[in-house]
Amino acid sequence: MKFITAAFVFLVLFSAAAAYDPLDPNGNVTIKWDIMSWTTDGYVAIVTLNNFQTFRHFMSPGWTIGWTWAKKEIIWGINGAQAVEQGDCSKFKSNIPHSCKKSPAVVDLLPNAPYNQQYANCCKGGVVAGWGQDPSAAVSQFQMTVGLSGTSNKTVKLPKNFTLLGPGPGYTCGPAKLVPATKFLAPDGRRKTQALMTWNVTCTYSQFMARKNPNCCVSFSSFYNPEITPCISCACGCQNNATCVNSDSKILQLVGANNTRKDNTSLLQCTHHMCPVRVHWHVKTNYKEYWRVKIAITNFNYRMNYSTWTLVIQHPNLNNVTQVFSFNYQPLVPYASINDTGMFYGMKYFNDVLMEAGVLGNVQSEVLLQKDLNTFTFKQGWAFPRKVYFNGDECMLPPPDTYPFLPNSASKSFLSLSVLASSLFLLCMYIC
Repeated sequence: MKFITAAFVFLVLFSAAAAYDPLDPNGNVTIKWDIMSWTTDGYVAIVTLNNFQTFRHFMSPGWTIGWTWAKKEIIWGINGAQAVEQGDCSKFKSNIPHSCKKSPAVVDLLPNAPYNQQYANCCKGGVVAGWGQDPSAAVSQFQMTVGLSGTSNKTVKLPKNFTLLGPGPGYTCGPAKLVPATKFLAPDGRRKTQALMTWNVTCTYSQFMARKNPNCCVSFSSFYNPEITPCISCACGCQNNATCVNSDSKILQLVGANNTRKDNTSLLQCTHHMCPVRVHWHVKTNYKEYWRVKIAITNFNYRMNYSTWTLVIQHPNLNNVTQVFSFNYQPLVPYASINDTGMFYGMKYFNDVLMEAGVLGNVQSEVLLQKDLNTFTFKQGWAFPRKVYFNGDECMLPPPDTYPFLPNSASKSFLSLSVLASSLFLLCMYIC
């Protein structure tokens, strides 16, 4: 009986903590539903998706919002989005509704949607930035006219069973809750209006729910050791071993081999780690007051371009970043007293898209950090990250006992030229 009780407590604690991210403790997605006006048989609502996650965004093919109507509601019309299915509208002889589904699923419109179907903050194909990367692009909206005879503020019932895909699984949504009505400021700033009713739905992300295995791995190297610490074998699971292809495979020369499939199946390059993405951290140079790190991100998926990617790294010396080359950088301070986490992301129109596997499937940067001589050391793996996230998912790190170690003859100020030369040679073969 004690065992059963302990197991139950463990499961409850695990399930409650599964959506908690220590590097983004307040991150969530809020779906806000504002009723703006009543109609003869329902209401007009504005639905807003706010992505308050600091470094996790919605990439193509974008978000999908679903729910179950409390009564027999229908969607007469919608701007800025569309229901995936119309459903059975056979009882309507004329003026056919947009959707009659009891549990509709709604997606964003594409950028080329007709102007008369668009709405504010819509039509980005469901792509929404993370709040930390670009707050102005971390929102998506649509407007819809809902029909149900006799609906008013006293009879309307909140939808149930909200779901969110972004674009894959991983999100869990709580129940809709009534909140104080949203207030809107007129463009001239001289008048405020407010919604007739407002309710919120909060959704949180869990990597454990999204996938069984990690989606990325990390490898290490250093100028003071010729050995490279690779990603561990099967770091992301080896379930794709049967379908992976070698980099010189003739399959890749076939027309359409790189095209994205409707079921989002991947085509991975055969590697020992079998991860779609590898992040490599190389301790490059040691100066008197500074040290330099090279970061390389490699895509091994031939059917995926990672747009507006993000890379989050936790390391104690990120509290003193002097310069970042080729990437944008933003410090993240989830806890006021600790500044050891930073977010890297690409420069727009330059390297903000990590292209599919192949010649272009790689982005690189260098980071110059100032030393705190009281804490800085190359010993015991201090120079390597504590956590690495790519696109909001935590990457698999190598075991600590495999990190590059200092040679016994190394001094604090310099290392032999032979070690340095051999290290550079191996690294050039690996990440150049």
